[in-house]
Amino acid sequence: MAKQHLIPQAEFRRAGDDLALLADMCRANALTAVKRAGSGHLGSSFSAMDVVVQLLYEELNPREFGFDHPDRDVYFSSKGHDVPGLYAVLHSLGVIPSAQLMSLRRLGGLDGHPDVGVSGIEANSGSLGMGISKARGIAWAKRFLGRGGRVVVMTGDGELQEGQNWEAFQAAADQSMDNLWVIVDRNELQSDKRTEEILALGDLESKLRAFGWHVASCDGHDHGELRQVFAEFRSAHGGPKALVARTIKGRGVSFMEHPAALREGGGTYRWHAGAPDDEAFERAYDELLARIRERLPDLSLEAVDELASDGLYTLEGEPESGTATRTKVTDEYVAAAYGEALLELAERHPELVVLDADLASDCRIRAFELAHPDRFHESGIAEQDMVSAAAGMARHGLLPVVNTFASFLAARANEQIYNQASERTRVIYALHYAGLIPAGPGKSHQSIRDVSLLTALPNMALVQPANAEETRALLQWAVEDAEENVALRLAIGPSPRRIELPRAKVTPGRGTVLREGSDAVIFAYGPVMLHETLTAAEAIGASVVNMPWLNRVDAPWLLDLIESFDRIFVVEDHAPVGALGDSLRRVLDGRSITVFGVEGWPACGTPLEALRFHGLDGSSLADRIASALRGAPRRTAVRRGVE
Repeated sequence: MAKQHLIPQAEFRRAGDDLALLADMCRANALTAVKRAGSGHLGSSFSAMDVVVQLLYEELNPREFGFDHPDRDVYFSSKGHDVPGLYAVLHSLGVIPSAQLMSLRRLGGLDGHPDVGVSGIEANSGSLGMGISKARGIAWAKRFLGRGGRVVVMTGDGELQEGQNWEAFQAAADQSMDNLWVIVDRNELQSDKRTEEILALGDLESKLRAFGWHVASCDGHDHGELRQVFAEFRSAHGGPKALVARTIKGRGVSFMEHPAALREGGGTYRWHAGAPDDEAFERAYDELLARIRERLPDLSLEAVDELASDGLYTLEGEPESGTATRTKVTDEYVAAAYGEALLELAERHPELVVLDADLASDCRIRAFELAHPDRFHESGIAEQDMVSAAAGMARHGLLPVVNTFASFLAARANEQIYNQASERTRVIYALHYAGLIPAGPGKSHQSIRDVSLLTALPNMALVQPANAEETRALLQWAVEDAEENVALRLAIGPSPRRIELPRAKVTPGRGTVLREGSDAVIFAYGPVMLHETLTAAEAIGASVVNMPWLNRVDAPWLLDLIESFDRIFVVEDHAPVGALGDSLRRVLDGRSITVFGVEGWPACGTPLEALRFHGLDGSSLADRIASALRGAPRRTAVRRGVE
């Protein structure tokens, strides 16, 4: 691991009012925080940095008023993944202590996306498109309560593909919200490709003016230009203001900057997400430090200790944009197997089309896009539009396969999915990034409610595969044999162990015994929870069943399976309600079932930290199950419910 250093808060006071210097110093600290965390978003943190420094050091009043004063100016980022940069600026102002900054994406530290529990954070974000509406609500509240202060919200340019933004633009102009400013970080790149390639925004300034906003644009890295625009905004009255800040993604580190980094990556930008490796980190840090020391030659640095890896899991919170994740455990990715199987099935099924919401690399469907560009529909960051478009395609005989992260698809587009299902057509929903792990990005990305949101729908089967082989088999079943919609939950990270399945045959409603044991049987699903469940079962001698069918149960099979067991346990990669445990209860009427799931808000941290926090790591599960067995009376009879 490369040696890491922090620029201490005292050094920022020595930088005075040199905003460009302050921005580079914050970039250096954000780089260290992300490297130390093992994941994070550098490209957009760096593109937004000059604007954030200009706002919090010079333009807005929280330095004078404090972040609790009712008349304070409010700033927050709607996109949220640029929060390492914001944390670094708050640290430089003395709002966040050094130890907290260095605990980015660790349990009890700083969440991977903004959370209001952190000083200086004004709104939770990370699920895109909500920020302008939140800012409008804050501005309305200030006006209603007779309070002073402006409300300034940063959005990404790709984020403006979400329709809610335009509802907010329209409403803010209609209500003459003159205390509301929106700043668009116009860095022209999304997760790994150009915004204009994903879903073109066109003449953004003209669009915003057409919505009734006072609009300006400038170089988002030129502090003189920013100062001039903000002065113009202060003097303008009668309505909301929008700045389109032309920025460079990765600004401050030459090999991370667009467009050079895009060319170097062969058309894919690799610095959106993920921590740099040791060599790239040292190059980036040295470059920033050299420029800082040109203006602050006697800069002092503070060494920081290396944080230990979990060992069993990668610390990376999401795959690096445009590259394969550096595996710390197995080399199996169920998402990769899904992408490969999708490509194979396309050859036999010309009706199969694939829809994406700007996550083709993360969802492992880039190969499909390249092989079948005419059958690949890029929706941009617009999940509701994507699902309704899929519904229209399905009505005319196509088989759409919809891809994005589970937390965004199941919740944001739930009404659209409901509407599509009511048309009795068939769509396959691929819910990537399902479950608790990885936990570094925080609650906006951890999907622990998707099963409960979708399982209530008629005509919808929910499944989650245990390994690559089962992924291929379930996808083939969904395409070729299923007569209903299928929602396929997929873990995004590498499998912590290779799950060996005795049989690959797909039988709806039936699972597979992975381990024989006595007294207790434990049902689980997905590579993460099956690994932890097997670890627990090995310690206590329980039987383990892989049950990929989360809302379909073959009652005779289940009743035969559990006949000899006194206790039944379920380990959910989900909240403890609305998923597999409840499906089994409906069949096993009268039998006691103990469900262990993600209670409360999902914890942010390393995988092992989050699993331990929720009592879902192997050791904790073994203790919980053993304790339940010691305190439980033995069953004398089995009551059969559903026949």
